[in-house]
Amino acid sequence: MKKILVIGSSNIDFVATMDEFPKIGETVEGNLFSYNMGGKGANQAIAAKRAGGNVTFITSVGNDDYGHNALEFYKKEGIDTSYSIVNDNITTGTALIWVDKNGENSIVIIPGANDLLSTGIIEENMTIIDESDIIVLQMEIPYQTVKAITEIANQKGKTVILNVAPAYPLDEDILKSVTYLIVNENEAETILGENKEEVGAEGLVDKLIEKGAENVILTLGKAGSIYKNSEGHLRIPAFKVEAKDSTGAGDTFCGALATRMSKGDCMKDALTFASAAAALSVTKMGALPSIPTEIEIMHFLSTYTN
Repeated sequence: MKKILVIGSSNIDFVATMDEFPKIGETVEGNLFSYNMGGKGANQAIAAKRAGGNVTFITSVGNDDYGHNALEFYKKEGIDTSYSIVNDNITTGTALIWVDKNGENSIVIIPGANDLLSTGIIEENMTIIDESDIIVLQMEIPYQTVKAITEIANQKGKTVILNVAPAYPLDEDILKSVTYLIVNENEAETILGENKEEVGAEGLVDKLIEKGAENVILTLGKAGSIYKNSEGHLRIPAFKVEAKDSTGAGDTFCGALATRMSKGDCMKDALTFASAAAALSVTKMGALPSIPTEIEIMHFLSTYTN
């Protein structure tokens, strides 16, 4: 099994559920409040580990209770965090998450210590990049850090998976350094400056490939996902489940996909497994608590009926 290195954010997720999102100037009564460890980097690292992967996680947290508790939690999950950084005089990243009765979410991110995950830290930890086979990245750490990692990893012949979340415009140097680009429709539109209504979902994928992306995975929520490269494409349907909270579904998809790729699955099988993991995650509240294990995913796949 190949080694997975996730480099990304750690946040504390403060989650409030309500029937409807408040309008500007409006106060509404919520239903439930909870807080959990999260951040896209952490979610993807845990998703990869729970799916059965060999995972190292590089992140940056504050020298506070949240940061120390997060690192301890990742260690208990079986993730190697020995390359992570603890920073004084800055807080651990925070996410404020609203979830409505339909399971849709709205999120505000305060980066905190995530902004200090610099290119210098990566250069000091080149050994772990050399020892890893698959590098997984997101966009909750500084852009220049993401760019530097993609270029270094590409030069070293590593498989680079970039999930462009939150949505962020990318230059062509990054697109050409990434092995697998994972985006939803909004993220694809942001990269391209194009509108899905004008070019269609397949058109977004084609334009990303034209700009230099080697392999594109476009996630479409309930409509499944599209995988495409210069040699062909796949359309993977979504699994139908009763959604309670979509927070973290995309991260679960990315982490599970990385693990199945590390185990040598073909893309169709890896994408199907990742889609099942994401489907299971939306049936529970919260990002991190909802991430399923390999056993749960395999059981779901073996018993699922449409």
